[in-house]
Amino acid sequence: MQKLRVFQSLWAMERRHPDGFERSLEDNIAAIVAAGFDGVSAHYTSRTDVVRLNRAIRGTGLKIEGVCFPRTVEDLRLTVELASEFPVSHIDLQADIRPRRVEECLPLLDGWMRLAETADVPVYIETHRHRITSDLLFTLDLLKLRPDLPLLADLSHYLVGREFAVPVEEESHAQIRRILDNAGAFHGRIGSSQQIQIEMSFPQHRPWVDLFLDWWAYGFRRWRSRSPGDAELVMTCELGPRPYAITDRAGNDTTDRWVEALLLRQMVRDVWAGSADVSGNEMPGVRVPDPVT
Repeated sequence: MQKLRVFQSLWAMERRHPDGFERSLEDNIAAIVAAGFDGVSAHYTSRTDVVRLNRAIRGTGLKIEGVCFPRTVEDLRLTVELASEFPVSHIDLQADIRPRRVEECLPLLDGWMRLAETADVPVYIETHRHRITSDLLFTLDLLKLRPDLPLLADLSHYLVGREFAVPVEEESHAQIRRILDNAGAFHGRIGSSQQIQIEMSFPQHRPWVDLFLDWWAYGFRRWRSRSPGDAELVMTCELGPRPYAITDRAGNDTTDRWVEALLLRQMVRDVWAGSADVSGNEMPGVRVPDPVT
């Protein structure tokens, strides 16, 4: 049976409040375990940090999303080696380069995919601002040349980057669906046309919440339709601290991000449950069009 696994980002556990207090890694892991998350998202770029993380989660059953930021093909090697020694669910690759021409990206993408094959671990290229996938249209051009490129979909970056207006026009929906057609994992955050991360519990933000739930419903169904019957899909709750989080005059978050992460997890679980019918029938209230070719 296909399963949804919901992870919590360790970056999102940072407070960055004016009082200066930060919880220890061990305290954060304890809270994540107690809340019933399935795993954590953490940087896999330092052996010291990875060893400490794996020591902290020992015996908890938590899995790991390993995040890295390579600029060259060889930059990925350490992360792949760490992932082989300290297993991960997948590698989230944020390509920290910004070529002006699509063709310049291909040797890097091809090299990363070849290197990933040596470790037998999924590597997904994250859709993220100030990365190789920064611009939506540029990424769509990449997909024309590498139509099977595995992506990790963080749609908030494209919503705010392209400044979509609500209601979103069909052309933009089609572009987002093309990204979702290749999504092997997801990051969960809700943004607007102007902010990368909004307070999802505020009633005035409901149109944006509904937009993301619709997009995720499509993405989950597409993932189910092309994945084995025993596959697991990872969605990471990634409600980051400031400057992602909106703060008040004193510099404190306007909402409790931990509480909102639990709310987001339940929303995602509900969308997942509704996506179980992959026969082509639509979820009530959610339009799932044909994929873009």
